[in-house]
Amino acid sequence: MTQEKKTFGAALLEILLAPWAALPLGFHLAMGRFAGWVAGSVIGYRREEVLINLSRSFPEKKYKAIKALAKQFYRHFGEILGEAIWFGGCKGKRGAKRLHRQHMVEVVNPEVFNETFAARDNMLVLSSHAGNWELLGGWFNYNYTDTPFEGDESIIGVVYRQLHSKAWDRFMEDNRCAPIKHTAFDGYLEASKVFRFAITHRREKYVYIFPTDQYPYGIATKHDIGEFMHQPTLAMTGGTALACKFGMSVSYLRWKKQAPGKYTVEFVPICLDPTGETPESLMRKYYDLLEEDLKDQPWNYLWTHRRWK
Repeated sequence: MTQEKKTFGAALLEILLAPWAALPLGFHLAMGRFAGWVAGSVIGYRREEVLINLSRSFPEKKYKAIKALAKQFYRHFGEILGEAIWFGGCKGKRGAKRLHRQHMVEVVNPEVFNETFAARDNMLVLSSHAGNWELLGGWFNYNYTDTPFEGDESIIGVVYRQLHSKAWDRFMEDNRCAPIKHTAFDGYLEASKVFRFAITHRREKYVYIFPTDQYPYGIATKHDIGEFMHQPTLAMTGGTALACKFGMSVSYLRWKKQAPGKYTVEFVPICLDPTGETPESLMRKYYDLLEEDLKDQPWNYLWTHRRWK
């Protein structure tokens, strides 16, 4: 894939934010917490949506506890924004070293990634809006073990949905891929182009990372997968349908927040061979794993989005 020419708006945004991105991570986390407080307590950004989502997802909790969770969420939400801006300043080899020194994200089991990757020609990784999904573009900087990853940046594509604004879409695409050396692939696949890309590259070793926990949008097919967080849930099955069609192994990406600016990521295999599975059965297993994580860290999720309608 080749990138489209950068728009004037995207270039201007990059110039304006570059000096901020160069500042220390601690500064961005502090500013992010302030922004989170403003969003939650001053302007009430989607506050009603957050409270409804939390109260329905945790019906056993009383209102005081729900309000406390909402406060924790907005703090986390602000830190995510701060981390993403700082991440954009980690461009090229020098930036990648900066990112590695910070130890922002650590993959705890690269050997499982390698085993799962070796099992089939292609690999599907189901991700969510837990942790900080904006940091996925730094993938090969997150291994601090003695077990190297198989492959390099060119074998990984993170699926995303194009933003309405061309300027913001291009800026965010570049920001998410900041430490990646732009070679065979720029790191991100727009959702509408994934199927064609998969057909073209079906005989190549490739890893598709699908953030797939939002309510089905647009013309996406809606599948009833039962209850998730005590609520009837419709799911998109584009990623798992791809896995079933092309015989991909399927894994879940588990994000845990250890401290502000510090995450661990773990690969949890769902199946090495999708034979006998359906897109819906694979999504059910994915949501079961995600629910476990939300019960463990209930604030570590994007509660502002409309997961249920």
